[in-house]
Amino acid sequence: MKLALFDLDGTLLPTDSDHAFGEYMVAIGWVDAGTWRARNDGFYAQYQAGTLDLAEYLEFATSAWRDRPVAEAEAARERFMREVIGPQLRAAARALVAGHLDAGDLVVVVTATNEFVTRPIASAFGVEQLLAVELERDDNGRVTGRSRGVPTFREGKVTRVEAWLAAQGRQWADFDDVLFYSDSTNDLPLLERVRTPIATNPTPALEAIARERGWRILRLFETS
Repeated sequence: MKLALFDLDGTLLPTDSDHAFGEYMVAIGWVDAGTWRARNDGFYAQYQAGTLDLAEYLEFATSAWRDRPVAEAEAARERFMREVIGPQLRAAARALVAGHLDAGDLVVVVTATNEFVTRPIASAFGVEQLLAVELERDDNGRVTGRSRGVPTFREGKVTRVEAWLAAQGRQWADFDDVLFYSDSTNDLPLLERVRTPIATNPTPALEAIARERGWRILRLFETS
């Protein structure tokens, strides 16, 4: 059995679900368009540059919906899935994941986007195992705007995968191969930890590293 780890945004999706959910908050009128969009774009630029303060971003990103009734927030997420994410579920990405599932591999989505946004996206790919930023909740079950435990971000992805494996009674060496598909240099810690790193739809910075190190480069979204 192989262990196939997948980043989500930019890797399996040709968009960033976290940023897109923020844009959706603007579209449905839950936030002020001018100020929200500017901050949302600013945080996304920081992520791309590798300078994101995840705690600051998480407080901002969840503020649009966390004080609303749970049913209302979940209904908005369902519409977001239909209207925004559904059209971004490309055949090549689905086939890649399905190939691992059909082969009997253990497949895990490991993403720096929070669990609220990404749980239905992982399910849309047929993946049950999701390691995402877990949201802290208060005694009443409401999201606080902070993360719970180690965020799945940069080195945190390695920590969370190792903790998840330990909880399963497994370790890296139990698998015939461990692969990680990612588009971003933010994921270098996990790319460097696995046996088979695959630069998938890589940013120019990651592509340069992949070429230097002889890593496989995979492009899922190019059209002829």
